[in-house]
Amino acid sequence: MSESSSDTSYRVTADELRQFIERYERLEAEKKDIADQQKEVMAEAKSRGYDTRVMRKLIAMRKRDRDELAEEEAVLELYKEALGM
Repeated sequence: MSESSSDTSYRVTADELRQFIERYERLEAEKKDIADQQKEVMAEAKSRGYDTRVMRKLIAMRKRDRDELAEEEAVLELYKEALGM
């Protein structure tokens, strides 16, 4: 392999690497912007009297599989009954 083709391969690889890193950094910035927007939504909900802790639980529950969630809720009810709650 000649030195010039080796240099060309390195430059292309370095350019590609830089592109990946820059894309990742842009996504990180977007993620921060989205997190800031989510905080704003929760702050607004809280200012309107909503319980944001409960809202976060509901959001987490909506992400889960219905069957898995139903099973967990059934076990929770069983345990509460056993404790007289």
